[in-house]
Amino acid sequence: MIKASPQQVWAVLADGWTYSDWVVGTVHVRDVDDAWPRVGSQLHHKAGPWPFSLHDVSTVLTCDPPRRLVIRAGLWPAGEAIVVFTLEAVGADATRVRLGEDFAAGPLHWVRNKINDLVLHQRNKETLTRLADIARRQKADA
Repeated sequence: MIKASPQQVWAVLADGWTYSDWVVGTVHVRDVDDAWPRVGSQLHHKAGPWPFSLHDVSTVLTCDPPRRLVIRAGLWPAGEAIVVFTLEAVGADATRVRLGEDFAAGPLHWVRNKINDLVLHQRNKETLTRLADIARRQKADA
């Protein structure tokens, strides 16, 4: 639950340049298509610690502002994941954000166990905490 409107949360999702601020593991955004977050647009990012950082691309699969954003996030050679953000208004000034992530290709797709699920859950919890902080800050700046 984020104490900001769906439009304020969406504004953070729609600003590809902020992804390294709130997506755990993304350390640098190299480029963002001007059309972001329209379907087919891409965000070019770097993930992981230097000197082992990986350069990859994430692509928008579904964009339904301010309710739903689906991204195919690349992290090759580890694989790629489908990431789904769903936003639901709660009252006048809060948003329930659901984040679903599942590996869709590559070695991480084949290695499914409770440890991986727990790590992914904790990572996504922190990602949502960071997203909430930025959305609330935008609310205060508005």
